Amino acid sequence: MNPIERGRNLLNQVKTGAEKAVNKVETAVEKTVDKVHDVAVDAGHKIHNVVDGFETKAVSGAKAVQGFFGGGNQADRVYDGQFVGTGGKTFPPGTALKDIPGVTPKNNPNPSETIVYVNGINTTKDGQYGSLESIAETTGAKVVGIHNATEGMGADLAQCVKDKLDKGTNPAVDTLADTLYQEIKAGRSVHVMAHSQGGLITSRALGHVYDRLRLEDGMSKGDAQKAMSKLNVETFGAAAMHYPDGPNYVHYVNKSDLVPDAFGLGPTKWNPLTDGGQGSVTHRFNEFHLNPIESHNFESVYLQHRVPFDQARAGKFND
Repeated sequence: MNPIERGRNLLNQVKTGAEKAVNKVETAVEKTVDKVHDVAVDAGHKIHNVVDGFETKAVSGAKAVQGFFGGGNQADRVYDGQFVGTGGKTFPPGTALKDIPGVTPKNNPNPSETIVYVNGINTTKDGQYGSLESIAETTGAKVVGIHNATEGMGADLAQCVKDKLDKGTNPAVDTLADTLYQEIKAGRSVHVMAHSQGGLITSRALGHVYDRLRLEDGMSKGDAQKAMSKLNVETFGAAAMHYPDGPNYVHYVNKSDLVPDAFGLGPTKWNPLTDGGQGSVTHRFNEFHLNPIESHNFESVYLQHRVPFDQARAGKFND
């Protein structure tokens, strides 16, 4: 059984003893990365010595394998948890949301609404910036990204397991939680959009915000949930099964998308193990693609099914 399968199996186990299991998964992934790297480099040298013309293909293949197991996107890690604004420029955690020049629609440089977007796995900073542009044109809002850095598919999936269990640190979780907490305390509303692991990050961050309101500010359960009602949250193909009560939610699930089907709110509402948050609206639709990865695509699938937030909350969809 490979490390990814082990990670998936962990989701069905009880939380007791889970942290130890996660550490084993991470260790296995790290060992695999080292082994793949050594084998790939050695193979590249041998092929180069035999047929010089094949060297480029060998190196490209090695990088592709490395990328899956976490060795191909280390450069993106420097942007982990940072804000992404206009032109792809990044800003450090702690920067006030109002001070970040976000991506705006081409026909409206001064929109009245700001959306915070958290990307999913295997997405570089530049890849996320493309999504920010698409969101701005679709919604008419200013969009600011919180970057969920990629270190390759295998490492990203291992991080998803830890996010599921609320274990370890994830810079994107910390940045989002701090931002939402500060905006709530300032009496301001926030609109969040999240795709794939971004939905899982959002679920985890919202839990942290709720805990801070209860523990640091001494709020009652009802008061904390009322404070969080300033948050409007949209998820797309998210990998989270639970969301804390308080925020206003709209969840989009493509029933042909394996990610939310297996790890999120599922293809039907009849699942007692899932909870989209009190009063949430979940829009399930079916857009099948032969390539299952395409069924999970944010811009070409999910963003095409999105409707304005208030309209979605009223259950008025285009499908």
